[in-house]
Amino acid sequence: MTTASEGPAFRYTAGLANDIEKKWQSYWVDNGTFNAPNPVGSLSTGAPLPEDKLNVQDMFPYPSGAGLHVGHPLGYIATDVFARYNRMLGKNVLHTLGYDAFGLPAEQYAIQTGTHPRTTTEANIANMTRQLNALGLGHDRRRSVATTDPKFYKWTQWIFLQIYNSWFDEDEQRARPIEDLVRDLMTGARTTKDGRNFRDLSTAEKHAALDEFRLVYLADSVVNWCPGLGTVLANEEVTTDGRSERGNYPVFRKRLRQWMMRITAYSDRLLDDLDLLDWPEKVKSMQRNWIGRSRGAQVAFTSEAGPIEVFTTRPDTLFGARYVVLAPEHELVDALTAPAYPADTDERWTYGRSTPAEAVAAYRRSVSAKSDVERQENKDKTGVFLGTYATNPVNGDEVPIFVADYVLMGYGTGAIMAVPAHDERDYEFATVFGLPIVPVLDGDVSEAAFTDDAPHINSANTEGLDLNGLYSAEAIDRSIDWLVEKHKGEERIQYKLRDWLFARQRYWGEPFPIVYDENGQAHGLPEDMLPVELPEVADYNPVSFDPEDADSQPSPPLAKATDWVTVTLDLGDGEKTYTRDTNVMPQWAGSSWYQLRYIDPENSEEFCNIDNERYWAGPRSENDPGGVDLYVGGVEHAVLHLLYSRFWHKVLYDLGFVSSKEPYRRLYNQGYIQAYAYTDARGVYVPAAEVEEKDGHFFHNGQEVNREYGKMGKSLKNAVAPDDITRDYGADTLRVYEMSMGPLDTSRPWATKDVVGSHRFLQRLWRLVVNEETGELRAEDRALTDEDAKQLHRTIAGVREDYEHLRDNTVVAKLIEYVNYLTKTYSGAVPRAAVEPLVQMVSPLAPHIAEELWSRLGHQDTVTFEPFPTFEEALLIDDTVEVPVQINGKVKARIDVAVDASKEDTEAVARADARIASLTEGRNVVKVVVVPGRMVNIVVK
Repeated sequence: MTTASEGPAFRYTAGLANDIEKKWQSYWVDNGTFNAPNPVGSLSTGAPLPEDKLNVQDMFPYPSGAGLHVGHPLGYIATDVFARYNRMLGKNVLHTLGYDAFGLPAEQYAIQTGTHPRTTTEANIANMTRQLNALGLGHDRRRSVATTDPKFYKWTQWIFLQIYNSWFDEDEQRARPIEDLVRDLMTGARTTKDGRNFRDLSTAEKHAALDEFRLVYLADSVVNWCPGLGTVLANEEVTTDGRSERGNYPVFRKRLRQWMMRITAYSDRLLDDLDLLDWPEKVKSMQRNWIGRSRGAQVAFTSEAGPIEVFTTRPDTLFGARYVVLAPEHELVDALTAPAYPADTDERWTYGRSTPAEAVAAYRRSVSAKSDVERQENKDKTGVFLGTYATNPVNGDEVPIFVADYVLMGYGTGAIMAVPAHDERDYEFATVFGLPIVPVLDGDVSEAAFTDDAPHINSANTEGLDLNGLYSAEAIDRSIDWLVEKHKGEERIQYKLRDWLFARQRYWGEPFPIVYDENGQAHGLPEDMLPVELPEVADYNPVSFDPEDADSQPSPPLAKATDWVTVTLDLGDGEKTYTRDTNVMPQWAGSSWYQLRYIDPENSEEFCNIDNERYWAGPRSENDPGGVDLYVGGVEHAVLHLLYSRFWHKVLYDLGFVSSKEPYRRLYNQGYIQAYAYTDARGVYVPAAEVEEKDGHFFHNGQEVNREYGKMGKSLKNAVAPDDITRDYGADTLRVYEMSMGPLDTSRPWATKDVVGSHRFLQRLWRLVVNEETGELRAEDRALTDEDAKQLHRTIAGVREDYEHLRDNTVVAKLIEYVNYLTKTYSGAVPRAAVEPLVQMVSPLAPHIAEELWSRLGHQDTVTFEPFPTFEEALLIDDTVEVPVQINGKVKARIDVAVDASKEDTEAVARADARIASLTEGRNVVKVVVVPGRMVNIVVK
């Protein structure tokens, strides 16, 4: 109840809204209103479940210490609206939210403050949970999880072991247990990768042979080493200028032994199954481009150090290959580096050094800090001649071998045949280094590479290969056939996707369930030894180095926990001393499977019972991949989280642990809430809340600042806390405002001054049911007028359609229109039949006020499960239609006629209209043209 100074005693104000919201939030918790039952297990009620269900999910949030700003709940409110609407349709709805709580921010805060990361993480989770609960989100709180809970990451470690103990059967195109492979190798049904007889190998050799098949393996690979952070970073954590996204430290390319996941084995399935998904086409395209499947040939250029394997999608241009380029990290670089340069070597090729070895060493140092993106996009081509030559397989030409940074180890073989006449980057390189540019397609190459299709020229040899006159499609096929026939190459399907670097030199992450024996051989731990919990350490900091020290070596924080690292275990052959892995998993690990734990969060025997998974996520038809029914989140996760989770899920599917082929059946990318931000003369952002406007200019502490527009957030200092809005207006007002700002999939501007409009709408809604002066109910039992019924049923029909398609902004518009109609029509009592359906329609958007009004209307039960109102088709159709009446082609009047009126009846009504009658009186009607329902034209003289 408000005070007299705030207006009438029973007006809907912020104070009353806050009281109502606390009341109903407590009611929902006390009554388990949003608890969704499972078919089996501890969350089962034993009662039959509705076949019609909905599994709706938001992308896993990170519990930041700064808490939420009003941009964060946009998607959470939208999924809550959708979930509430579907509950009213009678569906069993699973909706919850957990926390992706491992990661570098909490660890760095711990380093700065000396507070354990778990302490700050749990405090952040508690604060974020409080903020989310205040919004009235209908979550099943029993199902909420945090990746940092040992009860959760026990199963993250268990899934890791399932992947580690699996291999990909290329014949069957699926993962299988490693035991199947061992059986095949022992019987001779399969051979090792190098063709040796598995039975003849030593124990250590057998381990090594199996590791070459495993879906998780240790490999010496080129990684992004950041000395300033003391850790290896994923490509996605490195900026385009070769620095760490967090901290802005230099990042160097370095070869280290790291855990890798063989996601590349699933390249084809990850690509092909995109067609099964109801996802935005933009996201599908991003994944297709990231995987990058292309057809071509693997060709061998011979050299003194052996064959240089090159993958090309254009083997038809081999006749134009004028040099070979290796990535600086290529394993053959050292072997191909000559002791000295030939006497006639062009000075441009030597990088200013006297010997090839000196030039290569200097060049490698210069490019080690560049990111892959920077190397690919750099127009200033650099490189080093190795002093040796390779032989072109189609014409026998000797071509020089270079090292250059525009070639990456991450695609193909790390070596290319350079065809400068028909590749822009090769053309740029050849121009800088004075290399020949020989066209093999009939096009002009005098100023730039010719990259269009054209008949081949200069493309024949004496060994039966003649491509002259052919266009590319036919020439590619013919050249591949020739290479295969002559044993100089083979057809290949190549991918840009690389195996997943799956290790971090940090503390705050999931420990690997791996130990090493005295020979350094890795062993997966048995399930009864899980979880491997993080030990307590005094220092969370990885050993960091001078940010410019590219030669430094990682030393993870867990290595300091010596009592934890060295452990005595019995793994089946007696007690032995083992060493634990001191790396941790990347933050992506927990988010790669959490949607499955939501389904069965209290299960201590398995990560997710398949009967529960089949009910909530199983396929509905032959071509349905299964998965979460609606997954909402930002497009920035298109190729990382979404690709990784698809990979993990497919392995679990292959091994029979889930019935669904995909984790997320339908994906929806919400937009962002943006807001004005302000920078001072230094370009530094200042708090937007402290900026004042005067005469169109903006000032902070008396100094004029510049205004710009950007995504709301901490970095731009333009965040608005939801706590402030709910305090000043109520949570329902915030929910209605955010949903009304525009289409969910577009970004929208935040303006606190506009929030009052949504609050006034809820006040008008309140006044339709409650007398502001007395608190008495205004609704009474009385019949709807025909116009009432028409307005109500049209609103119901439109609102149902919009809720179904996540068009909440137009839901708000339709409800405002209906509230305005009732407000104008009734100054006193309002028909109960007009306002009860209105309260039901409002409840997904503004559930607290809806619950309160529903209760005041005399209902004992929550509005949550009330059937959503239905409409009558007949009331959506107009009985009459307005028809313009023209005289000699100019509209002079408008008439209302029955929708199905005949030409004769329409003409009669038109002639009877007083204005038309006066204008035609005494004049000769030459002709009357009637288009039923559209127009009448009377021609007079």
